[in-house]
Amino acid sequence: MFDPTDIPEPVIIPVNGVELEVFEAGRENAGNPIILCHGWPEHAYSWRHQMPALAAAGYHVIVPNQRGYGHSSSPSRITDYDITQLSGDLVGLLDHFGYAEAVFVGHDWGAMVVWGLTLLHPARVKAVIALSVPYMDRGEKPWVEFLEDLMGSDNYFVHFNQKPGVADAVFDAHAHRFLRNIFRKNQQPGEPEPGMALINLARQETPAGDPLMSDSELAVFVEAFEGSGFTGSVNWYRNLDRNWHILADADPIIHQPALMIYGDRDVVQKSQTLAHFVPNSDVVTLDCGHWIQQEMPEETTQAMLNWLQRLHAG
Repeated sequence: MFDPTDIPEPVIIPVNGVELEVFEAGRENAGNPIILCHGWPEHAYSWRHQMPALAAAGYHVIVPNQRGYGHSSSPSRITDYDITQLSGDLVGLLDHFGYAEAVFVGHDWGAMVVWGLTLLHPARVKAVIALSVPYMDRGEKPWVEFLEDLMGSDNYFVHFNQKPGVADAVFDAHAHRFLRNIFRKNQQPGEPEPGMALINLARQETPAGDPLMSDSELAVFVEAFEGSGFTGSVNWYRNLDRNWHILADADPIIHQPALMIYGDRDVVQKSQTLAHFVPNSDVVTLDCGHWIQQEMPEETTQAMLNWLQRLHAG
């Protein structure tokens, strides 16, 4: 089991008008960067299992707490969390370390940011590894409108946009319970209950399934969100339609090599169009839920290393 002392001490790095809390491993491998981007409601610590293995494989591993998380800056304006700013932070990290490009890895929202980064700054991305969330093509309707038509107004993507501040306040008031209840595995699928599912989850007294991590590991996430609050991270969702407009003029095809890692029991749907929009992609599916790199850490790390080895051999 890991404990918090197993992740290196972070440094604070100024980029793109904010400061990011950044964890590193394998500095001796300068020149071979890989940047790991966490999802929501997560933390750089969610990559704790992968960092030492990637460093041992010869990578300079760079793992930011992205804006709105941990001890990184949490700007107050919602528009400070759009894809221009989030991808600009990652470009700023590359510039800080003097790298022209890197392999970028993203899980959940981190994957969405890495896909967006690759569209907006293709020259800075050597290859992509995405976990859980596949490339989303723009479609004809802005994403929040599309999701409301598909899932209804109680869907959390829609609710976060239409009722700003409501969910954040509930998460802030129940940070430990919410994170304990969301970081689970081996849950039985059930009928969706009425209301906004994540607000219900934050208030739920008894969690479902099995815990994803130890109490000391969970404490790292809880302490981080008790310090930062949830609003900054939820503001990422409040830019979905803005991002849809920002990406309108980008070439929609991802030309870089990409590895897509799915969890077979993840609630996130697999893409039916990945091969079209990401023609140079490989797919690995693991027998797990949403928190792929924490639920099956060894298998995830091995899938990444095997693919990276083939990439470099090619």
